[in-house]
Amino acid sequence: MAILASDIEALIRETFPDAQITVQGDDGAHFAAEVIDESFRGQNRVQQQRAVMAALKGKMDGPNGEIHALALTTKAPE
Repeated sequence: MAILASDIEALIRETFPDAQITVQGDDGAHFAAEVIDESFRGQNRVQQQRAVMAALKGKMDGPNGEIHALALTTKAPE
């Protein structure tokens, strides 16, 4: 079963309830997401992206992951 952009947003929102989250993609496997959250302040980009990947709860793990590709942009609010 293909995953939807709204499913990805819901997973991220569980970990980052106050974030500004935008997820795009309609083929069920390739997505782009932007996550803007205050908790990212003081973290480098790798730390930010690892936190978002952890929020996806294994949906990108291995060849059987539901999400094949995710272009991810993370930052603290300006």
